[in-house]
Amino acid sequence: QAEEELKAAWSQQEGQLQEMERRERLLRSDLQQAGQQLESFKTQVMQVCSPSAAGSTGEPVTEQQVIEKVRQISDENQKSHEREKNLQEELSSRLAKEREVSGNIEVFKNSLKKLQ
Repeated sequence: QAEEELKAAWSQQEGQLQEMERRERLLRSDLQQAGQQLESFKTQVMQVCSPSAAGSTGEPVTEQQVIEKVRQISDENQKSHEREKNLQEELSSRLAKEREVSGNIEVFKNSLKKLQ
């Protein structure tokens, strides 16, 4: 009976080991696929950010290159937003002055009509 229990335990352990090996193979495959997707994504980002730089050397794009390019685009985007904000403020100021001048013209016209 003890021998049967040992055989059953051994068989169970063997099954668990095979399952663990199967999972390990799946994880390795998933890891490899994720690595390939990351490389593809980095290349795509660089192609979008800087078409002439991506793949021009034939070397894989590094994470640092992608990070720097994204940071550069982010900085440019922020400067663009600041410029847009300044232009909006300038436009609002000019419109306010224009309304003031228009109001003054109306007052002047009314005063001129009264004088005539």
